[in-house]
Amino acid sequence: MHKLIPALPILFASTLPAFAAAPTSAQKEEFYAVCMGIAQDATLCGCKADAAMTLIDERFMGVVIASMKGRATAPEDAVPYNTYVAKSNQVCKPNY
Repeated sequence: MHKLIPALPILFASTLPAFAAAPTSAQKEEFYAVCMGIAQDATLCGCKADAAMTLIDERFMGVVIASMKGRATAPEDAVPYNTYVAKSNQVCKPNY
């Protein structure tokens, strides 16, 4: 039992994602602007922009914005992207 305790912090650290920077306010503004160009729905775009600030990090916000602009999502980002879309829909769809 005593040998397991020192290993616990290492185990937990290995299961957590690396600390990443939150999206910037400039990215949030760009997200909103691109969304409005697509959906033309201020309520939806505001909700999605707010949700993105808590659901994804700065790097992935760039992936999402690029995808919204029509750029293909890299294969390694496909599952996280789909997860983000599902979570943001859960947060924002109740408004409709």
